[in-house]
This record gives sequence, C-alpha cells and structure tokens, in this order.
Amino acid sequence: MTRLHLPQQLAEARSGVLLFSITPPRRSTAGERVTEIAKVTLDRLNGLDLDGLILYDIDDESDRNPDERPFPFLETLDPARYYADHLSGWDKPVVIYRCVGKYSPSELREWMSGVDERVLSVFVGASSGGKTVRTSLREAQALRSEVRPELPLGAVVIGERPDEHLRMLAKQQRGAGFFISQVVYHVNETKNLLSDYYYACRADGVTPRTIIFTLSLCGSTKTLEFLRWLGVDVPRWLQNSLRHAEDPLAESYRQCVAIARDLIDFCEHLGIPYGFNIENVSIRKTEIEATTDLAAEVSELLRHRRR
Repeated sequence: MTRLHLPQQLAEARSGVLLFSITPPRRSTAGERVTEIAKVTLDRLNGLDLDGLILYDIDDESDRNPDERPFPFLETLDPARYYADHLSGWDKPVVIYRCVGKYSPSELREWMSGVDERVLSVFVGASSGGKTVRTSLREAQALRSEVRPELPLGAVVIGERPDEHLRMLAKQQRGAGFFISQVVYHVNETKNLLSDYYYACRADGVTPRTIIFTLSLCGSTKTLEFLRWLGVDVPRWLQNSLRHAEDPLAESYRQCVAIARDLIDFCEHLGIPYGFNIENVSIRKTEIEATTDLAAEVSELLRHRRR
C-alpha cells in the first residue's frame, strides 16, 4: 500500500510517521564545510525510509537552568536558510522548528509567506516565563492563522511538565495539528501523559492528534548529564545502566528500541496515532552511524505494523 505524503498523514492523524532530526552546522562553520556536511547528511538519509526531515532551531536556554551547561551553547545556522541554501537535494517534506521568541513578527510573517509546499513547522515558545521575547508563542500561532493557515503546524510536548495534556489541548485549539515530544527515556511518565491526553480528548469530544516520540542515543556520561540539564527525565535505573555499561551507546540503543516497542503497543491499545523522530545531534561518527541504524530498525517496526 502506498504511503501517504507527510502533511496528509498528519492531517488525517495517521500512525506510522518516521522523521529524522538534525541540527544545522554551527554559524562559525566555513561555507565550503557547510556544503560538505549537507552532502554527507543527504547521502546518509537517502538510504532510510523516512517521511520527512526535522531541522532544529537552537536557542540559549541558560535562563531555564542556572546549572553549568555540560556542552557550551554555540549558535547554529538558521534552519530555514540551511534548508533553502544547502538541502535542495532533499525531495521529501521538512519540518522547520522556529524558536519564535528570537524573531520579530515581521520576520516570521516574511518567512511563512515565502515557504514552499514541502515545509511544515513547529513553533517553540520561550524556555522560561521570565525570558524576554520578540514574539510570544500565542502571537506566532495567531500570525500563522492570519498569514499562512495552510502551513501544517506542530507543537512541542514535554512529558515532564505537569498538566501537559491540558497544554496540548490548548495548542490544538490554536492550530497545532501534530505534536513532537522532547527526548523520551521515561516510558511510564510518557504513558501517563498519553493516558491523560486520550481521556481529556474523549471528554471534550476532540480527536487526538498524532504524537511523534523523539528517540535519541546517549553515548557517554556527559551526554547523559546534558539530557538531564535539558530537563529530560531519565529514570535512576537507566542512569545506572548507562553509567556502568561497558558500551553506553549499545545500551542506549537497546533501551531506545525497547521504548519504541512499548510506546507502539500502548498507543495502539489506546487508539492514539503515533510516530517517531530519530534525533541526531552528535558529531561523533560512531553515534551518527548508530543513530542511522536506529532509524532503520524503527522503520522496520513501523513497516510491520502497517501491514
């Protein structure tokens, strides 16, 4: 059976979406190196059975967490410009994140007015309530309704936040047609969120939208600390497993596959449409290769479910 195009899959709240996410190169990267990175990335992704590509928009989140950042914040290329200038060889849809607080309303208006039909977007709000922003999340959502209502719009899900299912319903009312989670390592917390969301939708007579779960490999103790700095809830037993494993990357891979299987079963039991986003933010060759392998394995899990 022919797979539907990503926007149609999401509009119809279908299960089985598979995305791959990357961060654009650092802003300080030389132009010829950016071109080289883009080519290598496309060569790697073309071998995967993906529905689309995610390009992250990175913002400094030190206002949210006063602890020292395990990895320094380095500005990256604007994802929209990286897509336009270097990823013309990508012939599938692309989901461009927008940390809307970084941009003025006129900048967002201009960008939305000019995007092509392959672009979807996820609007991300401020990392803390006290952060100064140029455009709030609600203002950006309202602007999209005015300027480009046909632009497929998604929203971020952070399962660690209390009452996140209520935030999801509110974002849905303001135009969000799908959700992409923060990195998932705590399956029970994610199941709690899914259950709350499903029954809240049922109570309100609302159709649940597709939830795309982000899986990200953790190849070192420092990466584990960074995940925790970002607010990802990693259960203590899993922290112990990763810290004491002879090969943390292999252990992380095993856990990600187990998480994918568990969430597929739970979503199908409830009747919530689901998908996966395989995240690669590492520059280490072994982690990049393992992430590509993970995408291929999750693709197989989804292919068997589509039969």
